[in-house]
Amino acid sequence: MIKKLASHLGEYKRASILTPIFSALEAIMDVLLPLLMAFIIDEGISKGDMGAILRYGLLTFLVATIALLLGILAGHFAAEASSGFAGNLREAMYANIQNFSFSNIDKFSTAGLVTRMTTDVTNLQNAFQMIMRMCVRAPVHLIFALIMACIINVHLTGIFVVAIIFLVAVLAGIMIPTFKIFDRVFKSYDALNASVQENVTAIRVVKSFVRETFENEKYKKACEHLYQQFVRAESRLSFNNPAMLTAVYGCNLALSWFGAHYVLNGVITTGQLNALFGYVMNILMSLMMLSMAFVMLSMSAASAKRIVEVLDEKTDLLPAEKPVEQVKDGGIEFNHVTFKYKHGTGRPVLNDINFTIKPGETIGIIGGTGSAKSSLVQLIPRLYDVDTGSVKLGGVDVREYDMDVLRREVSMVLQKNVLFSGTILDNLRWGDENATEEECMRAAKLACADEFIERFPDKYNTWIEQGGSNVSGGQKQRLTIARALLRKPKVLILDDSTSAVDTATDAKIRRAFREEIPNTTKIIIAQRVSSVQDADRILVLDEGRIDGIGTHEELLATNKIYQEVYHSQTQGGGDFDKQGGEQ
Repeated sequence: MIKKLASHLGEYKRASILTPIFSALEAIMDVLLPLLMAFIIDEGISKGDMGAILRYGLLTFLVATIALLLGILAGHFAAEASSGFAGNLREAMYANIQNFSFSNIDKFSTAGLVTRMTTDVTNLQNAFQMIMRMCVRAPVHLIFALIMACIINVHLTGIFVVAIIFLVAVLAGIMIPTFKIFDRVFKSYDALNASVQENVTAIRVVKSFVRETFENEKYKKACEHLYQQFVRAESRLSFNNPAMLTAVYGCNLALSWFGAHYVLNGVITTGQLNALFGYVMNILMSLMMLSMAFVMLSMSAASAKRIVEVLDEKTDLLPAEKPVEQVKDGGIEFNHVTFKYKHGTGRPVLNDINFTIKPGETIGIIGGTGSAKSSLVQLIPRLYDVDTGSVKLGGVDVREYDMDVLRREVSMVLQKNVLFSGTILDNLRWGDENATEEECMRAAKLACADEFIERFPDKYNTWIEQGGSNVSGGQKQRLTIARALLRKPKVLILDDSTSAVDTATDAKIRRAFREEIPNTTKIIIAQRVSSVQDADRILVLDEGRIDGIGTHEELLATNKIYQEVYHSQTQGGGDFDKQGGEQ
């Protein structure tokens, strides 16, 4: 895990190396100060030698100044290295997420990914900075202070050793249980973020159903769970400071008692005893810094594990060894396709799907909720890979294409329409970033979006809020269809993308498709028979299997499911799912 994280230091390796060097040198300078104070007392004050006081005083000032400069440099490079490291981690995680297949995305919740890229990375950034400074400075302080104390008097050094053993035992008892608690803390963060994200995203629904109280209670429970986990962790960590104070006061008392006897007996000087008091504080403060570092490391260990999970996640969609760079035409062929979601129930959602679509043909797909209509069309642009069988486009297995080439030639308007903050033109140019304004207007006209765009004061420069919250559902659908058309694809897939559009506009869109893009293969998923009855062929899906395929007239004469759908919609017998369920 450490090796994986360290590989993202990148251009900040130099700063990461210089920081511990400057921190170690700063610690050495600090260790020299008590010794110089001992010389000032023994050689200057005790002997009344003002020259010695000035010499050692100036030397002390010089050493302190050097330590200050080294500390500033260490702080500067630590900030540069830790901030750069965090930035590289976020970029690497974000880039890897962009390569995820839908199957990979299904493994992580949106809130979990947000927490990993924000809170977890920040924890790791702080820990990394602490490792470079405290985890270098503290051991150097500790070791050199012990060496200097041993040089002054090896017997009195035993006091420090007892204090160190005591603190290490206490800190071990505190830290080991805390590691597991912090692992649960960050899962609680995920739940908290999920609650916030879901509420804010669906705030209109929450208010429409007067569910504010319910959402408040749900958020409160998430906060309370996080609070309880932190209280458990912090209550254990609270023993850290009392243990440290016990060691400090114990060392000072023991050193005062035994040191006074040593001074009276002439074993050590007054200046050396003063230096020992300085080294006591150096040693104990080093242990305090190490305990703080351990706290931060216990938090960051859980964060690091979660970050590496994202970095190590490999896309399920393996690239082709010799990718095909051009799609010949929009002909599609499903050869005995079986598919199941890896993170679902484990049951196949598509079973032995076998059919062919000719280039330029218009295919309608109809079926009840859960019949796997969306799952079927998502295999064409390779949003998922089949388990068995194959899907071919232009006579070539979709797994053999370069991914970008494949998806440029298969425009898909997903069931859930998404618009981004920006102007209408900005959103349309997701289909083709180099499209002219005239090309955008033509695509909008084909999708019947020009009708409402022209009514806006700023027309195509009208600002769209995040998620398209300032346009209606039907307007959003028409904009996403125009965006897909702008790509000029060989295959256009509309996944129930006209459900919020009135039947007259729906008919206009379909007529524009027939007249303006006759060579583009069009696949239309719909619940309304009127949306697909003019298609060259209609495919009826039922529980992941093809129940029938043919023209409107053929299916009306031979297919029971299609007959039920048609009659329920034309004779006012209820919606498809209810009708089908009753029969």
